[in-house]
Amino acid sequence: MEQIQPVVLIDSAIRRRVAISRKLRSGGRHVEPFEDIADLTLVWPHSGLILALDEGDTIATLVTRMGTTGTWLPIIAYAENPSPDRVAQAILDGAIGYVAWPFEDSELADALENAQQRARSLGSTRLRETTARSQVELLTRREREVLVGVASGLSNRMIGEKLHISPRTVEIHRANVLTKMGLHRSSEAIRIAIEASLLK
Repeated sequence: MEQIQPVVLIDSAIRRRVAISRKLRSGGRHVEPFEDIADLTLVWPHSGLILALDEGDTIATLVTRMGTTGTWLPIIAYAENPSPDRVAQAILDGAIGYVAWPFEDSELADALENAQQRARSLGSTRLRETTARSQVELLTRREREVLVGVASGLSNRMIGEKLHISPRTVEIHRANVLTKMGLHRSSEAIRIAIEASLLK
């Protein structure tokens, strides 16, 4: 029988946080409630599911943080009366599920079970993706453009022509990309560009 994963709850409203914690505990789940990501960062978990209030850039920030910690956890986002655009943005940012608050016990249980099942198949893929994105964020805009050119198979001369810079400047940017990402070969940078979805 599969182990029931603990739930990390992030919600700035204390009353809602308490209400959701009760629902989770009554459903047999261990819950660790946090007011915000800053609190969570102090004791970053290595396993479980994240249930997070979708406000501001919470989902994107969580995904970025996962990339830097090297630990990917499935995120279920929620909000009161979320618009379809808001739900879509949360999924694009990295959530693997979404529920509308207030939610029924059965709806919450289903969302957690689905997230746990999807995490088994997506876990390593999502971790590679979030790690790659965090590495790409270290680069300047120009360095990213050069990386895209390299990953597209363009020569230094062709990248230079496209970006209106000299081949020597492209070479310098390529070296900076490898240094900032802690890599030794262009092939590693290309793999990261692909995993970070830089290529359209």
